[in-house]
Amino acid sequence: MALETEPLILVVDDEEDIRSSLRMVLEYEGFRMAEAASGPEALERIERERPDAVLLDIKMPRMDGLEVLTEIRKGDPDLPVVMVSGHGTVSTAVEATRLGAFDFMEKPLERDRVLLCLR
Repeated sequence: MALETEPLILVVDDEEDIRSSLRMVLEYEGFRMAEAASGPEALERIERERPDAVLLDIKMPRMDGLEVLTEIRKGDPDLPVVMVSGHGTVSTAVEATRLGAFDFMEKPLERDRVLLCLR
């Protein structure tokens, strides 16, 4: 069995278009990608697949990204989580950082910024 050496990135966003565009960029750049359309699905995938990093949307129905981040930190305080928002505010960015986010990016995502952050 071959070892998977490419980093696994979990993209969590309720918008299929965002997940799809990130899939194209990440796979082209040599990353493996997993995706989740909701907070609960993200937590299940993290438990099952242990990604190397998470790109996590803040605004999602049922369970928002800050709630997901809080749950991630309980189980894995060292997993790098990058918060993503189309409605970013300074207070949201500060709260995400306080909760343990590695970084905060605003939509629309810039390809080079995403790749720099993940590397």
